[in-house]
Amino acid sequence: MNKYLRDLVKLSKFDSSISMFEPKIENEKAKLSTFVEIAESFKTQINETYAQIDDVKSKRTKNNIHLAELKTKLEDISKKNNEISNEKELKALQLEEEIAKEQISFANEEIIRLDKITVAKEEALKELQVKLTEEEESIKEIQVAVDNAIEDINKERNVVSQSRGELLEKFDNKILTFYQKIRRWAKDSAVVPVIDQACYGCYMKINDKTYAEVIKSDEIINCPHCGRILYKEETEEA
Repeated sequence: MNKYLRDLVKLSKFDSSISMFEPKIENEKAKLSTFVEIAESFKTQINETYAQIDDVKSKRTKNNIHLAELKTKLEDISKKNNEISNEKELKALQLEEEIAKEQISFANEEIIRLDKITVAKEEALKELQVKLTEEEESIKEIQVAVDNAIEDINKERNVVSQSRGELLEKFDNKILTFYQKIRRWAKDSAVVPVIDQACYGCYMKINDKTYAEVIKSDEIINCPHCGRILYKEETEEA
């Protein structure tokens, strides 16, 4: 294979490898972000539950105040009984007493209902707090694993980048400029193999003459359809 073509194939493979490192890192981070999102969801639910408990307790306090007011009212009605002068006043007072007792009964029932809600909400809160604790422990473990994985990826990237740098030190500037122009639009498929007499960049079949030139590998050959640099894998050529 032509020396320049061989260097182009190496450079293209280095560039393709380097391009894959960032997605690998993002993939590792995504593993952690899933657990972080779940933990944040638990935190949101916990805050909402706290707010709901406070709201229920506030309603209970209002009912207690109202209940105290009603009891005072009954006491006042009891005192007024001694001051009744006619039947009309008696009936009015009895009606007022009956309504107050009904309101007291309703207030007591409401307090019982609110207490049950509070107990249920506090139980739910405990469960959420346990789940959050478990999730945060998992996050710590996964954070260590992700950090180690990213560190390994960065080490591997540094090795590839160093090898690429060493290759570029002896690279022909004209050939490099030619490659970079193609790579601007072709990205990591600037240099592609020919398989089954087809360009593996645009997947179009190339003619026999071009294919023969690619097999010889004496010169740098571009795909007549897309312009990518073509090469024949040496193993296939052998």
